[in-house]
Order: sequence, then C-alpha cells, then structure tokens
Amino acid sequence: MRAGVALVPVLLALAACGPVPVAQAERDCFERARLDAAPRGEVGFGVGSDGSAGGNVSISVSSDFLTGRDPSQVYDSCVYQKSGQPPSRPLYSRPDWRG
Repeated sequence: MRAGVALVPVLLALAACGPVPVAQAERDCFERARLDAAPRGEVGFGVGSDGSAGGNVSISVSSDFLTGRDPSQVYDSCVYQKSGQPPSRPLYSRPDWRG
C-alpha cells in the first residue's frame, strides 16, 4: 500500500509532461512568436520632488529573432512540440497577430 501512495507524486509529475490541448499550446506559443517578430522594449523616466531624475530601459530580444527564424515557423513547431498536433490555424491568420 505504501508503494502505491509513494507513486502518486511521480505519476502526477509525469502527467504534467504530457501533451497539452492545442488551444493551450497556441496561447503559450503566441507570445514566443510575437517576441520573435521584433525586439520589444520599454523606457521609464521619472523626476522626484527634489529634482532628481531616474530612468530605466528594458529590451527583450529572442535568439530566434537574432538567427532570423520566421515567427510562423517558431509558432508551428512550438505548438506541435507542446500538443503533438499542428496549430488550428496559421499564425499570420490570427486576428490578434500584429507582427
């Protein structure tokens, strides 16, 4: 009986490694493809009441962008890897795609 109880966490961990539904894989992979289309960044700047100023810059660049991979290929392979199925529709036909 104890051996069966000890296997429950192992089985749950293995189940988490299995394929996910295509819709979930598409959501997970969409952001990766969006970052592959172009670098993203933000700049923040502020001035304190004592006149001091401060700022920060953040830039996100993916390795797929640097190597020139097509975001659609990245999306397709990511969805297939996560779900074991191709995407339900191409990346560029999604209404929320702005590349």
